[in-house]
Amino acid sequence: MWIFTTSGFVSAVRNPNDHTIIVRSRDRASLEPISSKFQTPIKKTPLADYPYRLSLDHNQFKLWISEKASAVNYRNFKSEVALVRGDSFTKPLVKVWSVMHEAEESLAREIGKENQ
Repeated sequence: MWIFTTSGFVSAVRNPNDHTIIVRSRDRASLEPISSKFQTPIKKTPLADYPYRLSLDHNQFKLWISEKASAVNYRNFKSEVALVRGDSFTKPLVKVWSVMHEAEESLAREIGKENQ
């Protein structure tokens, strides 16, 4: 699962060894709020696809996701990310947003076909 929040971008997968959730990131700052909240160390994994990761149990992960969902109080996600993380993080985020236009359905913007 890829998750973009105002504090960063993470990838979450199930650990096949112990069934915990491995939360991975490209930058340490994306994991720091999670690490601080659950007192879980961030491990550096420079040879892996994501160079930073930490482990959570399922309940911790669900709590973190729930709290992030409950904290949505902004009108524009990209603008809020810019305030929290600055331009160096927002620029790649906007590129992802832009590339996802390629996944948009061809009929999505046709007027008069809202419920099809």
